[in-house]
Amino acid sequence: MNLTKPKKKDRILVVDDVYDNLLVVEAILEDEGYEITLEENSKTALAKALESPPDLLLLDVMMPNIDGYEFTRCIRGNTSLPFIPILLITANDQSNVVQGLDAGADDFIRKPVDPDELQARVRSLLRLKHSIDERDQMASLREDFVSRFTHDLRIPLVASNRILKMMREGKFFQVSSELQDIFDNMISSNQDLLQMVNTMLEVYRYEANCKTFSFAPCNIQDLLRDVSQELKPLAEEKGISLNQDLAGETEIVVVGDRIELRRVLTNILGNAIKFTDKGSIDVKLKLTPSETASVATIEIKDTGPGIPQEEQAKLFERFRQGKHQRSGSGLGLYLSRCIIEAHQGTVNAMSELGKGSLFTITLPISN
Repeated sequence: MNLTKPKKKDRILVVDDVYDNLLVVEAILEDEGYEITLEENSKTALAKALESPPDLLLLDVMMPNIDGYEFTRCIRGNTSLPFIPILLITANDQSNVVQGLDAGADDFIRKPVDPDELQARVRSLLRLKHSIDERDQMASLREDFVSRFTHDLRIPLVASNRILKMMREGKFFQVSSELQDIFDNMISSNQDLLQMVNTMLEVYRYEANCKTFSFAPCNIQDLLRDVSQELKPLAEEKGISLNQDLAGETEIVVVGDRIELRRVLTNILGNAIKFTDKGSIDVKLKLTPSETASVATIEIKDTGPGIPQEEQAKLFERFRQGKHQRSGSGLGLYLSRCIIEAHQGTVNAMSELGKGSLFTITLPISN
């Protein structure tokens, strides 16, 4: 039994206010195995295209009501539509071609139509359509996989840590100091993995354009104090001093998503503590004048090992891991850049081997 799925016919919508022209196009293409719809009224044709998008549009340029240029602009302006190749049928006028391509058409053919040329251009545009559809389908499958994978992985990690903590606390049996250290290491490893999974999920949300922000006035000094206070025990464990200079009594307010900005500051300050084994970390906040409006500038400087010059250019790229043995997944700084750019700000780094690193974040302040 043949279980091969039958190939779907390509659907072509041909629009021309002269019915004889429609019959000519149909006669040329009818033996190619396409599903062809002819439409004289451009308004009706546009409604059909929006309701049931065809695989290819053939449009006459000069039509009453909606001409080929406006028809093209309507299709290209509707972001909910899949990609539809548009072939304009024009008079022998170069300005028509330029105007049509600027409107968003993919190709053109001049009247009188040559049958071989029309068939070749239709085949070419349909190959383009199939290629883009396959690419978009693969991207959608990849994003769906990442979303499901990260979501489903969080559940067993959280459950595993809950059981490990109960075991460490002696809920099931007596725990020696050596065994407690083992449980601590397992819990710490699980937490690192959970953090990586959460970061992957956030990156997916940004790249899939399904991330939403809750913008509101945010006191940046208070936020920096909260993050520094939360991470201070980690610095103290390593004997590192954590110093703050938060612009004195001047209140600096930015409009942003406090949770997302906290994520960025926690990541960058946490990295500074992670990679610094001795010395200090300085957190500085200041107002920096610009041509349009003042910006809040946050500087986080450490005395760690520094970052090689060749790594600095790619530091904020996706999955770019450093060569340091403590480097993570390479997603944290990429996600931080996405968040800051969504706030109309900037983030960059300067570093010198053996002399530490300086990360600088700028955010527009609230007027």
